[in-house]
Amino acid sequence: MGQVDDDLNQLERDIRTLKIEYEQYFGGGRPRPPNDTQWRLEQMVKRYSERAGAEMNYGQRFRFNNLVQTYAKYMDMFRKRMKAKEEGFVQRHYGSAARQIEADRAKRGVPAAGAAASSAGAGSRSGGEFVMATSDPDRETDKIQDLYKALVEAKKNAGEQTDALTLDNFREFVRLKTQQLKKQKGTDQVEYSVTVENGQVKLKAKVK
Repeated sequence: MGQVDDDLNQLERDIRTLKIEYEQYFGGGRPRPPNDTQWRLEQMVKRYSERAGAEMNYGQRFRFNNLVQTYAKYMDMFRKRMKAKEEGFVQRHYGSAARQIEADRAKRGVPAAGAAASSAGAGSRSGGEFVMATSDPDRETDKIQDLYKALVEAKKNAGEQTDALTLDNFREFVRLKTQQLKKQKGTDQVEYSVTVENGQVKLKAKVK
């Protein structure tokens, strides 16, 4: 029965990984959806769904069913976001709304999101684009939080879902991406930007 527990542990890890990778994709950090991770999950779910009675005890079946429900919930959410992304009508509609909101704020003298961060040197906003550079996300937590807030606000203004976008997952993504680019490019800093292109929010990373 040890193999079953190991497989369930792997299933749980893969579900967390899939969630993070989809958020990276929707945030512009991945060029394609995480099809490999999703395929691996589907194979594991199919295997134990077909042979659950023979291989799992009551506790393991209970845990497996909970994991499958979590996986199904995420996939339903991702399918809806993918459909909206492909059709593009939601982003276009809320893109104009977002611009109107910013215009109204400017008239009232309300600073845009990220303005306080800019004065503190954490990030800057220009033409609707929020830009922030970091060399060590683990130490520069305020910067990462400002970047996260700018991304969430931009997504909400664009009509994109943000329920699955958590600060912890975002921090981990930025930490891994920064390490990767610093190692590949031999740079000390990585610059992140939140932009809206054709009504769709993009999170971009480039070396300084």
